[in-house]
Amino acid sequence: MAKKESSKTTEKAREAETDKAEDKAKETEPAVEAAQDAEAPKEPTPLEKAQALAEDYKRKWYSVSAEYDNYRKRNATAVSKAYADGMADTLLKLLPVADNFGYALDSAQDEKARTGIEKVIKSFNTILASFGVEEIPVKPGDPVDESDMEAVLSFPCEKGEKPNTVKAVLKKGYRSAGKVIRYAQVSVTTE
Repeated sequence: MAKKESSKTTEKAREAETDKAEDKAKETEPAVEAAQDAEAPKEPTPLEKAQALAEDYKRKWYSVSAEYDNYRKRNATAVSKAYADGMADTLLKLLPVADNFGYALDSAQDEKARTGIEKVIKSFNTILASFGVEEIPVKPGDPVDESDMEAVLSFPCEKGEKPNTVKAVLKKGYRSAGKVIRYAQVSVTTE
């Protein structure tokens, strides 16, 4: 009977050890699951997905907005330049009319005709001024300035004249917004 009791005790001891091992395994199971969860990539929540998508749309919107702003500025500059170039071309074609009025004034012998031509010239100059066009001031005796003048004829210096000066203005020059539309055509003195 002693043998039976010792085997029962041993059996109870084994059962107790097994129960302890099972309890220990149950205790470590959540820790193992937590460790596995930490190692495995976590699936983003719908909120996180929506926030990432919103951030992507925001970044794209900023990019498109900046691109459109640059396009608008380039287009405005191109339109402004095209307008200025077109205006300069038109005015360049009208300037011979001003020259002809000047020639008519120089050749007019009747005082009434001179007065009428002067009024037309004054009116024409007012229109040019309204477009920002100004005459390049050149007169005989001025030094030659190649940035505003074009030497068409040259004459040797006469007594009392300095070299490289304007002898006569053949055609008036005009500029608009600091840019020369037509250079003044002049005859100059040379040594």
